Amino acid sequence: MKLQKILSRFLRLHPKEIDLSLNRIINLCKKLGNPQDKIKAISVVGTNGKNSTIQACYSILKEANIKCNVYTSPHIQKVNERFVFNNQELKDDELADLFEEVEKVNNNQPITFFEILTACYFYKAAQYPENINLVESGLFFRFDATNILKKNLATIITSISKDHLDWLPENEQTIEKIVFEKTSNLLNSNIIVAKQNQNTMNYIKKNISKNQSNKIFFNEDFSFTNGENGYFYYEDKLGGLKLPEPNVLGLYQLENISTAIVTLRMLDLSVKDENIEIGIQKINNTARLQEISSGKLKNLVKDNLFLISGDHNEDGARVLNDYLQSLDCDKHIIIGMMANKDHESYIGYLKNISSITTVDIPSQPNAISGKKLKDKFNHLPNVKYAESVEKAIKSIELNRGDLLIITGSLYLCSEVLNLN
Repeated sequence: MKLQKILSRFLRLHPKEIDLSLNRIINLCKKLGNPQDKIKAISVVGTNGKNSTIQACYSILKEANIKCNVYTSPHIQKVNERFVFNNQELKDDELADLFEEVEKVNNNQPITFFEILTACYFYKAAQYPENINLVESGLFFRFDATNILKKNLATIITSISKDHLDWLPENEQTIEKIVFEKTSNLLNSNIIVAKQNQNTMNYIKKNISKNQSNKIFFNEDFSFTNGENGYFYYEDKLGGLKLPEPNVLGLYQLENISTAIVTLRMLDLSVKDENIEIGIQKINNTARLQEISSGKLKNLVKDNLFLISGDHNEDGARVLNDYLQSLDCDKHIIIGMMANKDHESYIGYLKNISSITTVDIPSQPNAISGKKLKDKFNHLPNVKYAESVEKAIKSIELNRGDLLIITGSLYLCSEVLNLN
């Protein structure tokens, strides 16, 4: 209750009009003693795969007995998920104490919710100067609150695609502009670029051409290939590895994992091959093609495969469809989305779907209603609306061997996990 009250106060500090600048976070961190200057960080920017890449790095580093601090967003079930220090998520009372300390220093000055949370993270992280910090950027990066570091160990650029377009003027809603916002202000250290489509990769290379960092590109400096009998093959300039398939679903996760591996090997953090082998089988990837294997909602699905995946943009839909098409079964989708997403494009990527059920996302005023979403999908076969996730599951006729997946929003996945 105390923690929730503080978070409510943080939300009330949000300025009525947001100017795209770093002034608020810089001013607050200056009052806190510039904690961001005292940490060792790997920054992760991009559209898709940021959290998955961080979780792969984190799992491998833990196997190597390397202490980490981890900052990710958004949280799925509770805000504590954003604040991991010394390989442990902060408890409610610890987080409340941290928030109150920073809140007092901020002294009711206008600041966004993400900015003050980021300041809290940096302030706490500075207490562990030897730890590796894995820091996920927010929407874009040029004016993102995480972009106040003066130095870092590396920047990882994950897959970049169209998302959050409402933050850009209509005439600038292009991949070229998004790449500029995410990569034009990277620090001079090491830049690792994950797999991209060719046009996006060309824009990235052009945008970072004057950056003096050591640059590592997928397919040029590292790669992977699918293997057989539960293995895949990874290769970079240090040599090749035959690795067991990870504990996460989807071919795209091998892209994220390979990006994590090359980063940690290149930084020479004393990570051994066996740390990688074991670490990639212990990745915690909440709401990213996550199998729900028990709980109240799982009981309704019975023995059928039940997945949740918070994909919500075109690129996310594309890789989700790649996974779904690899399965020989009937596929049923329950979907809810935020209002500012490209709903028709998202659903258009998902092929050979047996049924689609739209739902509302509770407690999310910026979500599109399930009824309006159904209206947008009416040109597709077998589309209906249900008042809740539970009613949606009960309304679907699942045969033995069918798959049920809930997708379209991380907020919807949060609702599912809380209900289950």
